[in-house]
Amino acid sequence: MKISRIKQNDYSYKFLIIFSLLSSIFFLFIAPRSVFSADLILSPQSKSVNIGETFTITLFVNSPDQSINAISVKIKFDPNYLRIISLSKADSKINLWVQEPRFDNDLGEVFLEGIIFNPGFIGNNGKIISLKFKALQEGTTEIKFFSGAVLANDGEGTNVLAQMSGGTYTIKPAFVTPPVEELPSSESAAPLVGVPPAPIISSPTHPDPNKWYKNPNPKFSWQLPADVTAVRLLYDKFPNSEPRVVYEPPISEKQLENLADGIWYFHVQFQNKHGWGRISHFRFQIDTEKPERLEITEIPRADLTEPKVRFIFNASDKTSGIDYYEVQIDNQVQQIWRDDGSHRYETPVLKPGKYTLIVKAVDKAGNSTTNFADFIIEPLEPPIITDYPKKLASEEILIIKGKTKYPNAQISLWLRHEKGALKNDSVKSDQDGNFTFVIEDKLAKGIYTAWAEVTDARGAKSNPSEKVTIIVEQPILFRIGSRAIEFLAVIVPLIALIFLLVYLLYYWWHKFTVLKKKVKKEVGEAEQALHKAFDFLKEDILEQIEMLEKARSKRQLTEEEEKIINKLKKDLDNAEKFVKKEIEDIEKTAE
Repeated sequence: MKISRIKQNDYSYKFLIIFSLLSSIFFLFIAPRSVFSADLILSPQSKSVNIGETFTITLFVNSPDQSINAISVKIKFDPNYLRIISLSKADSKINLWVQEPRFDNDLGEVFLEGIIFNPGFIGNNGKIISLKFKALQEGTTEIKFFSGAVLANDGEGTNVLAQMSGGTYTIKPAFVTPPVEELPSSESAAPLVGVPPAPIISSPTHPDPNKWYKNPNPKFSWQLPADVTAVRLLYDKFPNSEPRVVYEPPISEKQLENLADGIWYFHVQFQNKHGWGRISHFRFQIDTEKPERLEITEIPRADLTEPKVRFIFNASDKTSGIDYYEVQIDNQVQQIWRDDGSHRYETPVLKPGKYTLIVKAVDKAGNSTTNFADFIIEPLEPPIITDYPKKLASEEILIIKGKTKYPNAQISLWLRHEKGALKNDSVKSDQDGNFTFVIEDKLAKGIYTAWAEVTDARGAKSNPSEKVTIIVEQPILFRIGSRAIEFLAVIVPLIALIFLLVYLLYYWWHKFTVLKKKVKKEVGEAEQALHKAFDFLKEDILEQIEMLEKARSKRQLTEEEEKIINKLKKDLDNAEKFVKKEIEDIEKTAE
């Protein structure tokens, strides 16, 4: 049965105090004035039980030195692991209940307030109340005090509560065997001799009776002994029902479909020639609906730079209950988070920025509903770099100074070389927020960019400070040596190039001189050959002209012969002029 959430009644609490004061007036004169301590204890404080098993926890009060007359207590437990079956006030030291003991299995709370009549209670192991729990799932869980008060019977209502001791309880898997029930008395009057044994029921779809499943179509099976002639089945919401639906010939499995959410029981009974045997009952649980509500509320922060943000997760599932939450921040790795009863989730330490919290509430059957919430973490004020060298020799020690508004905070310094290499160092600021970095490692030549960040004791961080530039140079001797090397690196190749050009010029001049002599010689030979050839040609032409001239003296030459003489003379004259000109050109070229 679901019981509404309990709220503390201010009027009842005031009545408790007033009654305690009035009932203790006469005790003022006999009770000592010194204040002693009292303890609230749960017993036993540790226990190991199986899933489905019930156990009793008793609340005791110890006050060996001081009489007490009023008690107020609020106890918390995890409803995912435990459920209260009943509570008992039997043999309680409380005489008047200002607030009747109440429990809420949805919230996991127990609340009570009561008064002990005069002369109050003094001693150990004073019983207040007993609570009977049922173990729901495997794991380790706690039952602890959320708040409490024990008032002394001193006429002043002094709260003498010193300590509240809860308990830790381990829940182990149960070894499930089919429960066996006798037939109703009308059928079990005759001895059950020779009848079949109780069936051993198993389910491939819903194997664990203590777990929830979102499959609404359960299947069950059982082994049929050879002598079984009929089977009787039933499924309902009662644990000890007698099956009524007969299957003859017998069947060895049964598929159910589209069952409603909730806790069900499947009942099986065998029959042979001797009669009906014992009944087996198999519990199975179905939840097909996702959690109906998931609200995410950020707990207000006085300081938005707080790197851990707290949220209240308020989720409910009417059938199987919330099992766990899947929590993810932006694209980070998803984590499983289980509620300890406080409904409070705290993020890990985060850097400044905007984030989205994605939460999935998963019930015990694996159904889920999702919601999200956006939140911001503001950065701390960045530190300021106040003193640094703009230029530095590589053998010198680098000293960088700065200031932050956060004393005793961690300051991180970053040095990035122009080629990408990154160095990091950290120091703590002093009481006034001042800090100094001393980098003793020799820095390579180049241009560096430096900046700083601050992280306080909470883990809150700042954005980077303004960046500064530092030029690291080589020592003077190395710079002179390197310049000399650079000079030689230019001059030596240049001299070598000049020598090479001179050599090439000499080489080509020599080759040209030899070639020129050779050409001149060849030209001379060609000239002689040409003169000789022309002389032979001239001699032949003159012989032809001379023959025609002799013929003229003997006879008159024909017109054609006259033309030949004139033509030969003219051609000889032109050829002589041409050869002379060409020989002159060759002689000029050879020079």
